[in-house]
Amino acid sequence: MTDLFNACTYLLDRHIDRGDGERLALTGAQGDVSYAQLHDRVRRTAAGLRAIGLLPEQRLLMFMADSPDFVVVFLAAMRIGAVPVPVSTMSHADGLTELLRDSRARLLAFSPEYAEVAVAAAADAPELTGMLVREGGSVREAEAGVPVHFLGDLPDDGSGDVVYPTSADSPAFWLYTSGTTGTPKAAMHRHGSIRVVCETYGGQVLGIRPGDRCLSAAKAFFAYGLGNSVLFPLAVGASAILEGAPSRPDTLAGRAREYGATLFFAGPTFFANMLRAGLPPDALGGVRLCASAGEALPAALYQRWTSHFGVDILDGIGMTEMLHIFLSNRAGGVRAGTTGVAVPGYDLRILDDEGREAPVGTPGTLFVRGESTATGYWSRYAASRQVFQGEWLRTGDTYVRDADGYYTCLGRTGDMLKASGIWVSPAEVENRLLAHEAVAQAVVVAARDGDGLEKPVAYVVLSEGRSAGESELVEFCRAGLPSFKRPRKIIFVDGYPTTATGKIRRVELRAMAAEVLLDPAEEVTLS
Repeated sequence: MTDLFNACTYLLDRHIDRGDGERLALTGAQGDVSYAQLHDRVRRTAAGLRAIGLLPEQRLLMFMADSPDFVVVFLAAMRIGAVPVPVSTMSHADGLTELLRDSRARLLAFSPEYAEVAVAAAADAPELTGMLVREGGSVREAEAGVPVHFLGDLPDDGSGDVVYPTSADSPAFWLYTSGTTGTPKAAMHRHGSIRVVCETYGGQVLGIRPGDRCLSAAKAFFAYGLGNSVLFPLAVGASAILEGAPSRPDTLAGRAREYGATLFFAGPTFFANMLRAGLPPDALGGVRLCASAGEALPAALYQRWTSHFGVDILDGIGMTEMLHIFLSNRAGGVRAGTTGVAVPGYDLRILDDEGREAPVGTPGTLFVRGESTATGYWSRYAASRQVFQGEWLRTGDTYVRDADGYYTCLGRTGDMLKASGIWVSPAEVENRLLAHEAVAQAVVVAARDGDGLEKPVAYVVLSEGRSAGESELVEFCRAGLPSFKRPRKIIFVDGYPTTATGKIRRVELRAMAAEVLLDPAEEVTLS
């Protein structure tokens, strides 16, 4: 018989059973929540979700800011065997509709500040049967088109103590990723994957302990932020400092001081912005360790950070498909400019273009194997076959390993790029530019800024007889895309270098763009 395991009881009920209910679970501008209070809210919400008809393995899409409500809804859904699906709060209505339709979500939970987008998105989601929001969401059923339920008013029949009999292999939650093709894909994760990442990276690399307080610039709808702000602290009885507003250097430095952060998580772009913000050296005085992921941390940026703030950064790499970090530097053994060594419990290998093991010092595509791997992409057979290759997962990153086992990232194997630690599809930005009446052709490539971080640069051919300025096109992109995807520079050209068969040679454009962003990068916020 399969052993029962539910991630909600792993993260929450264990602490109640041990008598640690009075410990602080969540804190921040929205108030303090003890483990006992969180347990009570999760139980009541679980009962309410059952009462309004959410069934095991049905999807609940979460369009929610980092908050106690986010944590409650995420845990309660898993408690009853349903599948919570946190998604980016930077989505426009059409993008949210696409995710609702793709996931076939039955419920949409959203924070009140996102009501307008949520209602607009729900109008074209035929399988949606209800919406869930905290009181004060100011959403009427007439405009929503489906029943609107309020978190504090959900019916409670006392069934919250009943935990659906999931196993470690049961579906637990989904996370959407743009992956390596630029199209939204839901990575499907098991209940057991949560325990794996908490006891490998969380316990053996980060060394998180009950007295820690975690503060993350990356939001909880990211795999990275979900681990930082929910999974890791709750797994050990620590505390999460939740910040619902967009992440900004001065705001988070203030939160770190006010709420006593000891672990701080961000990406290289955010670390660079904190240095640029002119914060004093003691701004993170209580922080004992920082972690970085999302994109490679340049050695020069690491050295500037540690020299100014005196707090070490563990740079690592994770993927939505792997749930969290599987390759990382270690406290006391950081090699600046590298991504470190394999996290305990994970195996790595580098393969050349013919699928053979690349010798030490020879670049190739990085593959990873570990027990937190997603079971595949929802309804994406071809993409799943390309990425999930037996026990191994193809990362799409080009790496090289040295004789000491340290891995260094050399960039993307394909044309995808990362801006602010988030995958960006050049095609998506190109399509937005092409929607402008003055643009005839557009090609987007990656260029490194003055901090050594990748940003989008666009090479644009204007339509004959039309004109447009750089600032006009950048603002046009900003209006139709999340801000981090906008081109940081637009270069007007008459044509592109091509191959003998007429294909654009992106490698030449990337070389041409190598020095166009060497001025310090401007700040990009994560919301």
